[in-house]
Amino acid sequence: MAFPHRPDAPELPDFSMLKRLARDQLIYLLEQLPGKKDLFIEADLMSPLDRIANVSILKQHEVDKLYKVENKPALSSSLVNADKLAGRTRKYKVIFSPQKFYACEMVLEEEGIYGDVSCDEWAFSLLPLDVDLLSMELPEFFRDYFLEGDQRWINTVAQALHLLSTLYGPFPNCYGIGRCAKMAYELWRNLEEEEDGETKGRRPEIGHIFLLDRDVDFVTALCSQVVYEGLVDDTFRIKCGSVDFGPEVTSSDKSLKVLLNAEDKVFNEIRNEHFSNVFGFLSQKARNLQAQYDRRRGMDIKQMKNFVSQELKGLKQEHRLLSLHIGACESIMKKKTKQDFQELIKTEHALLEGFNIRESTSYIEEHIDRQVSPIESLRLMCLLSITENGDARCSLDTHYGPEHLLTFSNLRRAGLLTEQAPGDTLTAVESKVSKLVTDKAAGKITDAFSSLAKRSNFRAISKKLNLIPRVDGEYDLKVPRDMAYVFSGAYVPLSCRIIEQVLERRSWQGLDEVVRLLNCSDFAFTDMTKEDKASSESLRLILVVFLGGCTFSEISALRFLGREKGYRFIFLTTAVTNSARLMEAMSEVKA
Repeated sequence: MAFPHRPDAPELPDFSMLKRLARDQLIYLLEQLPGKKDLFIEADLMSPLDRIANVSILKQHEVDKLYKVENKPALSSSLVNADKLAGRTRKYKVIFSPQKFYACEMVLEEEGIYGDVSCDEWAFSLLPLDVDLLSMELPEFFRDYFLEGDQRWINTVAQALHLLSTLYGPFPNCYGIGRCAKMAYELWRNLEEEEDGETKGRRPEIGHIFLLDRDVDFVTALCSQVVYEGLVDDTFRIKCGSVDFGPEVTSSDKSLKVLLNAEDKVFNEIRNEHFSNVFGFLSQKARNLQAQYDRRRGMDIKQMKNFVSQELKGLKQEHRLLSLHIGACESIMKKKTKQDFQELIKTEHALLEGFNIRESTSYIEEHIDRQVSPIESLRLMCLLSITENGDARCSLDTHYGPEHLLTFSNLRRAGLLTEQAPGDTLTAVESKVSKLVTDKAAGKITDAFSSLAKRSNFRAISKKLNLIPRVDGEYDLKVPRDMAYVFSGAYVPLSCRIIEQVLERRSWQGLDEVVRLLNCSDFAFTDMTKEDKASSESLRLILVVFLGGCTFSEISALRFLGREKGYRFIFLTTAVTNSARLMEAMSEVKA
């Protein structure tokens, strides 16, 4: 189900321009140091850089050696000072991406090398991962903003939106929800006003933009994914648009790095499919492929020549991709059978629907006792806590020792573990853990917890927005009827439902109660300009901006909605996320 677009679906803008811009700017910065040069690259930048300018491009611009910088201390200082001691003279340039912060200069100054290096900024903040997906590749945004309250990346978001409106025309209709969304929007608007005239008179290419904070909907991000692309991400980790398939997938002794996007024709047809349909699709594809190979049998020399020159290469490529995705499916099946995925999904669905809470709680307690995976147990606790309004009646075991205290505190502060009522006693696990710390410290922690109590109103929101579909009989996953198919028909992603409702109304009108329950009364906004310049085609293109990360399940759900309603969605996210990444961002216990 590649969701064949309706014949009248609007064309997507060409985002390859963003890559060219980033590449040209990087080359310009490199050429400011003429001659041979060594390039030291922070580990997190390796994959994005490779998508923009690969090694051969860097070599063309006289980059001699490439070094990956693993640890975070100021590498330049040790390098520069070592050169000074050895009496070597070289030129040094530090390039900060996507932007330079004042703190960076402070570090250089403290190391006593501020005068020896020149500093620059590489404003590379938008990486096209696919025809409809742009990523800022800022996984740290989630923790920095939603836990630490650090607002430094908001300016980066505003700059990115400004770049998009400069290249693709103004956005006639803007909607948003969340504190961060509102700040980013206002900052972006200020930038537009300062450079007034740049987009004036331009025809908009994208008719709507929707900004959404991740903490408006944690539930969706905490659920196990069951669409193919989401499962591949949960199982193998898709990084910067590509995945490393190990020997168990490639059925050889080698691992293989595979780019996953619309250019992979096999992947493109199954990426949004519910996993239960994927095997059937792939085996049918294999039969068709075999039939095409078999056509060779009756060919004369001329036909054979044509076949070899025109078709064979394509068939071989398709065959290679097909066997990779079949290998990936088998590997996913093995892993999921081993961890009793069905039982896990059953528990998640019960939590989402609000049934059998006692059984679900026992399942989670048992999960913690078995010490299968602390990250997974934390995720289930958070899901229980948010769906049950903080009423997590879990006598969560002492397996969470004192080393997890800070992680619990983080989950509370971010609103992923919620209180039943302010001033309530600590949950069993925290009181057990607290006894292991001095009373004084435990007291402080208790205060911190109760002062930061956040309520979740998931159950009420779910009823208001009809997130749990009422289905007579079986939900047909082969012919999905709504966005709930991305969670096996059990739940419509809250984030996607909000977007659908606002687009339908072209405003937040009639959604006041939902906005109030989301604790966003001051942070839901709409800004409409006159649409006289916007073509009807552009008004069916919607850019959705996820601040704090977006999951492949949400992307699949909105692609489905687009196909149903004749829209096309474009996604811009600070990074692609999933439940494990959310938990890891909050964890103080390093795996």
